[in-house]
Amino acid sequence: MLTRKQHELLLFIHDRLAETGVSPSFEEMKDALDLKSKSGVHRLIRALEERDFIRRLPNRARALEVLRMPERVIPAKAAAAAAPALAPAAPKIPVAANDSVLEIPLHGRIAAGMPIEAMEGQSSLSVPAALLGPGEHYALEVSGDSMIEAGILDGDYALIRRTETARDGEIVVALVDEAEATLKYFRREGQMIRLDPANHAYSPQRYQSGQVRVQGKLAGLLRRY
Repeated sequence: MLTRKQHELLLFIHDRLAETGVSPSFEEMKDALDLKSKSGVHRLIRALEERDFIRRLPNRARALEVLRMPERVIPAKAAAAAAPALAPAAPKIPVAANDSVLEIPLHGRIAAGMPIEAMEGQSSLSVPAALLGPGEHYALEVSGDSMIEAGILDGDYALIRRTETARDGEIVVALVDEAEATLKYFRREGQMIRLDPANHAYSPQRYQSGQVRVQGKLAGLLRRY
């Protein structure tokens, strides 16, 4: 299943190719989807390539080809405008309904305190599709209270987008010494990595850069009552 942004980008590329025969530029795609940077466009393009919806044509700049459109179709433009009818010839792609649910892997518990093991598991978690953006995701159950000032509570499910990079100030899953994982704010201090809690009762944790490996960034939270 594609995310809403992936749907919108696929439709935009399809429309532009149908109108002009030329792929839109990354700047045009960024503006059309109201993204802050072209890096977001690159991630969406990569996700569509991985799912075999588009491909890049070799030896040609800005050359994209739409390989297929999903079978179950609701026009993205009409969905955004809540329009009940369409022109018959309008390109169509699926749009996940607000109550669409995805199954993502649930990989045990992660500390929002001192690092504990985040275990690989075989279970899964049902997640509203609207909470997830592009990329591959997994879930971890939060244990501890060191991130409560960021609104992350013991027992919450952290929805994590897989990535190995992070910017200062982002909340990440950090694997320490290849053994223990923790959920913290990520910051660099020269050659050191500082993992900051969001609870004044806890102190920052500092490690050599080689001791810490980013395994994902926080994409959302689920809480059960």
